[in-house]
Amino acid sequence: MAKASSYLFKIASHPQEFEQIFRLNHETFAEEIPQHEKNEQGLLVDAYHEHNTYIIALKEKEVIGMISLADNRPFSLDKKLGDIGDYLPNQMNIHRLCEIRLLSVKGKYRKTKVFIGLLRMLHHVFKEKGYEGAVISGILREEKLYRHIGFIPFAHQVGSAGAIYQPMYITKDHILLTEKLLPSPVSFLPGPVRVSEEILQTLGRQAFSHRDAAFMELIRRVQASLTQMTQANFVQIMIGTGTLANDAVAAQLALLKGKGLVLSNGEFGERLVNRAKRYQLQCRIVRKTWGEPFTETELAAELDSEIDWIWYVHCETSTGTVNEIERITRMIGGKPIKQAVDCISTIGALPVDLKNVYLATGVSGKGTESISGLAFVFHNHEIQPNEHIPPYLDLGLYYLHDSVPYTHSSSLLSALEQALTKDFTKKYSDVANMYAYTYKRLTDSQFELLPKEQQHSSPIISILLDKQISSVEIGEWMRRQGYYLHYQSSYLQERNWIQISMLGNVSLAEILDMLDLFESMCLYLRNLQDEITEALLD
Repeated sequence: MAKASSYLFKIASHPQEFEQIFRLNHETFAEEIPQHEKNEQGLLVDAYHEHNTYIIALKEKEVIGMISLADNRPFSLDKKLGDIGDYLPNQMNIHRLCEIRLLSVKGKYRKTKVFIGLLRMLHHVFKEKGYEGAVISGILREEKLYRHIGFIPFAHQVGSAGAIYQPMYITKDHILLTEKLLPSPVSFLPGPVRVSEEILQTLGRQAFSHRDAAFMELIRRVQASLTQMTQANFVQIMIGTGTLANDAVAAQLALLKGKGLVLSNGEFGERLVNRAKRYQLQCRIVRKTWGEPFTETELAAELDSEIDWIWYVHCETSTGTVNEIERITRMIGGKPIKQAVDCISTIGALPVDLKNVYLATGVSGKGTESISGLAFVFHNHEIQPNEHIPPYLDLGLYYLHDSVPYTHSSSLLSALEQALTKDFTKKYSDVANMYAYTYKRLTDSQFELLPKEQQHSSPIISILLDKQISSVEIGEWMRRQGYYLHYQSSYLQERNWIQISMLGNVSLAEILDMLDLFESMCLYLRNLQDEITEALLD
């Protein structure tokens, strides 16, 4: 395992953490600041403990710093002053306030990054809960620091000798100003992905009509870039998501007379199966366990003379398993079997060759690193309109009208054109290198992964966490540290999986930093669970 992060910051949630909080509370507010009486146990449980959210700083397994917040009235300041609403400015929304208390950092860590780390976590929690402001009882000796952060004194001082406090408040605007001081979050989500400033700037330009000659020139340039990238003859660009693109494909498959084959080895394969049922496609369904690749023997047995078309997902987003187009093309051989392929998680992330494919789908907001909202359907044959297909799904109408049968978006197309100037040959190499490094490192650290066998490349790695670690807990923890991993989809939470996606604009250096933190967090949580198990056995 790589080096552990120096400090970890999290929301306290385990009994061992709370016991250390009580000890640090006693050490600070009974021994150092004589606000409470000392006791032999060395534990001080805060009077508002049941309502407190504690942000803690950890050095290995030791709680070395903390800060708490609560939004249940009355606050401790209400008890010292009376209703604090009588003292606060009228513009403060008294119903969306929290009280920040119990700021404490152990002595030898007070000139380190611990305080800044606590404030960063506080910033994230403040935003999550939608607070409009906060109040504190600021110890007098640190009043200058609080003012520097943005706190403003109100009301008279409270407390007793040795523990005098100045009531202070801060507004949401001041809290959110600290966002400029925070590192930019890094997204390892499969979408939406982080986009460049140049792409964001295109959205600030005035939109122009989809009937202008300039618009038609724009969409032709974008189509040329996409077909050059994929070796397809044509691409239709629709306003919508990958779901729309796959619905348009299903509508075309429904026109074919022969029987089809739908492959499923994950969530998005199952969505193709569901779509096939909705469109009443005549087909066989072949399922594998999630993450299991289809073997050549299995494919050879299924691709018989009865099959006219096959529909599958190129990269199964729910697992990271790649169903290789080249291998399936080779298995088809000279048979007149048409391939329909969901390439939503591979176009722009892996080399994709569609010259032997009947229909394929993609989107703007994943591997191409543009803004979400455009759906692609690639094809190599001319498509005629069909009155049995709903107009918005009729690829023939798009083909007949140069991909603009209806209102379109110059803003999204301009953003996509900018995104397509990227050197994707280099990106394919970068994704392969990041995948290989991440897969080996996590495997060496004893994590169970999908794909089960290391492929040449995949833009997605799934981590199958053991029961000691909650995917939701680790995902929330990472998010508050500025790393967005994929854990919120129901199909991942049901299995306690978490994913790292390299579809977007990420670097190997960012992966190194993220993995340092991820492994440290997992090690910490495993150690906590081991302690609980040992205590139960004792």
